[in-house]
Amino acid sequence: MLITDVEVEGYGRVDVRLGGGRVVGIGRRRAGRGDVDGRGGALLVGLHDHHVHLGALAAEAASVRVGPAEAGDRDGLVGALRSGPPGEWVRAVGYHESVAGELDRWVLDGFAPDRPVRVQHRSGALWMWNSAALRAAGLDGGGDGGDGRFWREDERLREFTPPVRLDLRGVGSRAAAYGITGFTNADPHPGQDLPELLSVLPQRLVVMGIGGAPVKFLLDDATLPTPGELAASVAAVRPRPVAVHCVTRVQLLVTLLALEEAGPVAGDRIEHGSVIPAETMPWLARLGVTVVTQPHFPVERGREYATDVDPDDQAHLYRCRSLAEAGIPLAAGTDAPYGSADPWAVMRAAVERSGGEAVDRRSALDLFAGEPQHPSHARRLTVGAVADLCLLHVPLKEALDLMSADVVRATFVGGRRITPTE
Repeated sequence: MLITDVEVEGYGRVDVRLGGGRVVGIGRRRAGRGDVDGRGGALLVGLHDHHVHLGALAAEAASVRVGPAEAGDRDGLVGALRSGPPGEWVRAVGYHESVAGELDRWVLDGFAPDRPVRVQHRSGALWMWNSAALRAAGLDGGGDGGDGRFWREDERLREFTPPVRLDLRGVGSRAAAYGITGFTNADPHPGQDLPELLSVLPQRLVVMGIGGAPVKFLLDDATLPTPGELAASVAAVRPRPVAVHCVTRVQLLVTLLALEEAGPVAGDRIEHGSVIPAETMPWLARLGVTVVTQPHFPVERGREYATDVDPDDQAHLYRCRSLAEAGIPLAAGTDAPYGSADPWAVMRAAVERSGGEAVDRRSALDLFAGEPQHPSHARRLTVGAVADLCLLHVPLKEALDLMSADVVRATFVGGRRITPTE
């Protein structure tokens, strides 16, 4: 394939030839037609979402969103839960207590008594079921079910619910429109059949826990291991890297102590890094562990964070610029569906952050330009590079000014176009 008249960093306006899934030539523009006329738009490496939950994202097509932005308040939540036919299961996602307070089976019974209802908390860690759902699943006897609140029990609950339609093709198509050429799926306990399930996606895949990908460790404060216990678990999977879910101060400290004891390896990651106290940053830098963060969360969830987060932690939320300035390897993931699936929205948030954590526009783009296995190592378009590419309507400077998915014109994986033909 020949893509003509594109702007490539370090080359200016050139023609780019692809072959065998790679970039085989970058040279001055010549007269004549190519396979794609770039019209002076920038040609970039494709974006990689370094932390996403693809199964849950695909299930959104069969779900109703009931977060603060969608349901708004109690009346909005009740309306959403009652919107489907009586008797059919309702799968609601994105809930936060600011909508209608804490939910349990009895509260949900009052909202929607005539159908099985299950509501997932915005964190993804908690499901709340009403009595009709518990009865339909056979979980309303012998003490099982209780108040209808299930913490980190997705795997067990899955066998009791109707199959959920997964719109993976839709996920892949929407991601291609964003310029995404690869995903890192961050589920903590992937089934061995997950790569096959996800294979319908046109993007490249890294699935944590499968093959040589990092092994995911999910930490919760209520069941937190000691540093020694976590170190032993980490040592047991070496030489593979690990990706440790850290959303509280204590989880980060236990992880750093464990990595110190087990010894870090290339590819070790901190997922989220929700709370990173300033005094831990030299330690992170010394270990060389990469932080894969979500700089959009303080923007998307600012109102809730103002009341939910301990005041002592407010200044340390989802650091971005300060991590980069401390020499800590840094990348970003959307965490979709628990955050926006649009990486350009994440980039805008990273640029517009307050509290000294904003990064410049090019650095924001590089948060999604890293190598799939080494997220902080930004890729560049060069001869010999894998032809996972994103063609823009406009030059790079204009794209960085706009920071919008509207600038994406075409997306290529291995030199094959995965966006619809114009």
